[in-house]
Amino acid sequence: MGKVTGFLEIDRQVHKYQPASDRIRHFREFTLPMSEKEVEKQAARCMDCGIPYCHGPTGCPVHNQIPDWNDLVYNGDWDTAIRNLHSTNNFPEWTGRICPAPCEEACTLNLEDIPVAIKTIEHAIADKAWETGYMRPYPAEQKTGKKVAIIGSGPAGMAAAQQLGRVGHDVHVYERESRPGGLMRYGIPDFKIEKHHIDRRVSQMEGEGVTFFCGVNVGVDKTVEELLATYDAVLYCGGSENPRPAGIPGSELDGVHDAMPYLVQQNRRVAGEDIQSSAWPSEAIVAGGKHVVVVGGGDTASDCVGTAFRQGAVRVTQLDIRPQPPEKEDKLAVWPYWATKMRTSSSQAEGAEREFQVATLEFVGEDGVLTGVKCAAVDEARKPIAGTEFLIRADLAFSAIGFSGPIEGGIMQELSGKVATVLDGRRSTNIKADDRDYRTSLDRFFAAGDVRRGQSLVVWAIREGRQAAHAIDAFLMGSTVLPR
Repeated sequence: MGKVTGFLEIDRQVHKYQPASDRIRHFREFTLPMSEKEVEKQAARCMDCGIPYCHGPTGCPVHNQIPDWNDLVYNGDWDTAIRNLHSTNNFPEWTGRICPAPCEEACTLNLEDIPVAIKTIEHAIADKAWETGYMRPYPAEQKTGKKVAIIGSGPAGMAAAQQLGRVGHDVHVYERESRPGGLMRYGIPDFKIEKHHIDRRVSQMEGEGVTFFCGVNVGVDKTVEELLATYDAVLYCGGSENPRPAGIPGSELDGVHDAMPYLVQQNRRVAGEDIQSSAWPSEAIVAGGKHVVVVGGGDTASDCVGTAFRQGAVRVTQLDIRPQPPEKEDKLAVWPYWATKMRTSSSQAEGAEREFQVATLEFVGEDGVLTGVKCAAVDEARKPIAGTEFLIRADLAFSAIGFSGPIEGGIMQELSGKVATVLDGRRSTNIKADDRDYRTSLDRFFAAGDVRRGQSLVVWAIREGRQAAHAIDAFLMGSTVLPR
């Protein structure tokens, strides 16, 4: 906890943003950092709540010891706070930027709509760790002689690799793309997290003995069978990247795209890479001077909105089949869980027009080119209501309605019939493995992250990577000192 009466004396403050008119002119991060003293004041608001739901299963998937490092920051002991935070989270500078902060939803002070600014404080601790030189390689003192291959270098693969490397295993990470990071690098826009945050972690991990092999598409360039013949264990962290089919008539029109090729292209463009990707082939997609419609109401849709504005879109409309949520939730009915309420992302706040409780009936075009999106209001069963149809002008439209599992072909084609899969409640086909030992039905082959649990948050991927590392180390060595 922080100061005993801090929550009574100090108002909640969080990071502020550059004005929308300024930030849409670039692809850099636009959060304005708070001073060290301001952060310490916010940490002082952490109250003696008795049961800190913020770091339990309802609040933080990696079980960050939030009250502990709040108290340390309040007392100016940043060094210990840094060590405490990194004991549970390998990459707090990532989660401090892009996590939606379920911990703040679970904060006791959220009962009064004034939760502790946990995400802001985590962001500050992580940045302080780099400033003070704490973030250096921590190689293992002894090698175990065991070799582990990790397929995929997203948050789950990176977390597992760092944990396994630090206990002395020889860890090799195989990445399909030209640089490590997975969808952290190629899916999430730079204005949410600049990619040097990934690069310096890669450098740290290489200093700890982890080896990255980029441009290697396992299942195409190298088989799983080859990996199993070379390594003592193989961990699959390929992510959930297969776009969920929208099934909307007119999807074949020029100007209609899935969200991911668009986001990947722009991230590659910002990085100075060739915009074409073998996994996301598409012609150049640019929203400048266009009317844009985004189908979907989640984070990926919001990322398309922010990217379109920065490319110079004339108008951006976001369509959500769900009803407009209430401005304020019933705290006693849902706290400490994530509440359904009206939320406006930074991208939406840049000028998006939002339509709720509407179905996308058809993409309309002329001579094979998109000209509009036909919509209709829906009832409680999400069925279109006759007579409510309307047309939105569109030169460009994106489908951002989620993902249905790992990309088909390649490694999934090789694994077909060898590894059991499961269809989850969101109609996602995932690799079957539990969250205790992360073992699949194929001997010495493990799976973690979105490829196992379905599309989820970066913080959940980090948790799965850490827990899979625990399970693999125990499998290889008979026991483990790694935390779950």
